[in-house]
Amino acid sequence: MEKYVLQIASELSIAPKRVQATIELLDGGATVPFIARYRKELTGSLDEVAIAAIRDRIAQLRELDKRREAILESMRQMGKLTPELQAAFMAADTLTRLEDLYLPFRPKRRTKATEAKEKGLEPLADILMAQDDQIDLLQAVLSFINEEKGVKTIEEALSGARHIIAERVSEDPQARANMRELFLKKGKFKAKVIPGKESQAQKYKDYFDWEEDIASAPSHRILAMRRAEKENFITLSALPEEEEALAILCSQFVKGEGPASEQVKMAVIDSYHRLLGPSIENEVRAITKKRADEEAIKVFAENLRQLLLASPLGEKPVLAIDPGFRTGCKVVCLNEQGKLLHHDTIYPHEPQKQIQEAGETIRQLCQQYQIQAIAIGNGTASRETEQFIKSLQLPKHILIITVNESGASVYSASEVARREFPNYDITVRGAISIGRRLMDPLAELVKIEPRSIGVGQYQHDVDQTALKKSLDDVVISCVNAVGVEVNTASRELLMYVSGLGPTLAQNIVDYRNLYGPFKNRQELKKVPRFGEKVFEQAAGFLRIRNGENPLDASAVHPESYHIVEQMAADLNCTVQDLMQSQELRNKINLKKYVTDKVGLPTLQDILNELAKPGRDPRQQFEPFSFDERIKTIEDLRVGMRLPGIVANITDFGVFVDIGIHEYGLIHRSQLADRYVEHPSEVVKIYQHVMVTVTEVDLPRRRISLSMKSSAHGPATASPKTKSDAKPLAKDKKGKQSPPEEDMAALIAKLKAKFR
Repeated sequence: MEKYVLQIASELSIAPKRVQATIELLDGGATVPFIARYRKELTGSLDEVAIAAIRDRIAQLRELDKRREAILESMRQMGKLTPELQAAFMAADTLTRLEDLYLPFRPKRRTKATEAKEKGLEPLADILMAQDDQIDLLQAVLSFINEEKGVKTIEEALSGARHIIAERVSEDPQARANMRELFLKKGKFKAKVIPGKESQAQKYKDYFDWEEDIASAPSHRILAMRRAEKENFITLSALPEEEEALAILCSQFVKGEGPASEQVKMAVIDSYHRLLGPSIENEVRAITKKRADEEAIKVFAENLRQLLLASPLGEKPVLAIDPGFRTGCKVVCLNEQGKLLHHDTIYPHEPQKQIQEAGETIRQLCQQYQIQAIAIGNGTASRETEQFIKSLQLPKHILIITVNESGASVYSASEVARREFPNYDITVRGAISIGRRLMDPLAELVKIEPRSIGVGQYQHDVDQTALKKSLDDVVISCVNAVGVEVNTASRELLMYVSGLGPTLAQNIVDYRNLYGPFKNRQELKKVPRFGEKVFEQAAGFLRIRNGENPLDASAVHPESYHIVEQMAADLNCTVQDLMQSQELRNKINLKKYVTDKVGLPTLQDILNELAKPGRDPRQQFEPFSFDERIKTIEDLRVGMRLPGIVANITDFGVFVDIGIHEYGLIHRSQLADRYVEHPSEVVKIYQHVMVTVTEVDLPRRRISLSMKSSAHGPATASPKTKSDAKPLAKDKKGKQSPPEEDMAALIAKLKAKFR
């Protein structure tokens, strides 16, 4: 343990005692959210990122030691473990170094070198490697001619010896380390289109004849090239200049210019071409793939975090619409808790065009169920449906919101949806998901496989195990940061609570259905398998509003209730009084309650919770509307300035929903007037932004956008689309874009607000 602690402390620049405390908590079954929230005194208030880094690094080091012990045992069984080798294996600080040392001894399939050794040519290889010019090489070689062993000529003897030398070169740890460094620092990716595949591979056109340094190739291009190669559209290599590689190898193995050295040089060249080069190239491809995966997963995880923590509308009656043309618009009405009250189908669009009947239905449902918001999915017929709903002149207090429905179809066909709504078809389930997503994005999105939500880049190409682990961490972090109302939460939401899981989550739901709502947190212990350890990990993140104890609605952990009760007693008031009176809370001297186990960080958290029990860390919901002039890509003109919502963030840029079927792309270079290292520095998922259209490529259905001030041309700029253009669209009142000075002020206001 001690060596792990010191190494991790050094690598992460965290005090050793904090690292040790964190490892002990993790080994004891504590979760990352629990440690970060309720064990600050032990960890020095480490956040979830640092705790997760310690968790992951200790797992890597333990895996390294596990592999080291397996290798040592293998070497013992082979009788080849010398004190020197054991010391080298023990000193190896990476898995790569460990495997390099083990490679010469690893059991392998039959090779040319193996055959040469069977012919008795290994001593000749030793003679050649010595490169002693004083030895009569011809006589030495002749002594190895043996027809019975299959060595009939001088060339056969030398060839066999070279195969042995080539294998030694390939397995030499220093040679492999040198080549690995050369490939990574000076190697290049080279992509070429496979002749005859040009027309089929147009989406990979950029890589038809592409060359790029391995060291600086960004994640998205590495993954794009690998996908193109996998789909058999391009060939891809990852190599340095051959001359430099051979020069490095020869400097290590070739000691002179005599006949023996010439043989060694030939063996080195053969080794590089046949063994070492391909082996290191495969390694480097794996290393760069892992690097690209890590970056893509990081982007995906951050996008997912922002998506899950998007502003919730809250508990309001909602009418949700899954729009469509021919099959109609599926309509559902949900109460404040998201319970389905009614479902129907309306046909306001072509071909039925039952506008009057559809309008009457919507008006009646809004009145009957006291609807406060209408959620419209952003799929097919979304803008037309939005326009139809707005034409009904509904009461002004009813919000009309377009909701990103990515993944709703996946949910509606899932086992989760079938379990929730067994008596309804997928269209009803999809509409319910759209409405609930508006009310509480987190509670609804946890039901969908994160990879189906539609954020990130190349999520299907990266290591799926690593992706799932990272995304699960994000979901767990978000769920526990917000907290979960135990009496209304779904099984899918509960299962991400610290210390729980699918089985316990289902047990909670079953107990709730059988005995009714939980009255206090202590009652959770009656749930099957909900033991003391689980209670410790989970209780602080589970909320019970309107329960017997007001603290049960807060993030104050039950283990700290006695502290709050003592505070109330000292002030001669009730706990409820403390939670309602800022004046009383101001009288609390936190230092008075410090003990060996409870310090100021925990006490300050308690005080914050008393002020805002169960506070939601998510931002307040703000309504948003797209530009009513724009219904399709054909309505766009270069120079238009439009409101949009950030839908996805990648390494190379940001995709923005401007209210039509196609998302627009803001390239990284167009996000701000200053240099941007990564788009996430400027925008967040679901952020409301103002963008300028810079190009419309109608044939490829691509839209280029900008947020740079230099892109703000005249509102009526002439079209520069790659197709014929229509006149600039006007709004319902016949007005074109706002005046330049008004729009500039609006953009400045938006930038100040969202940065």
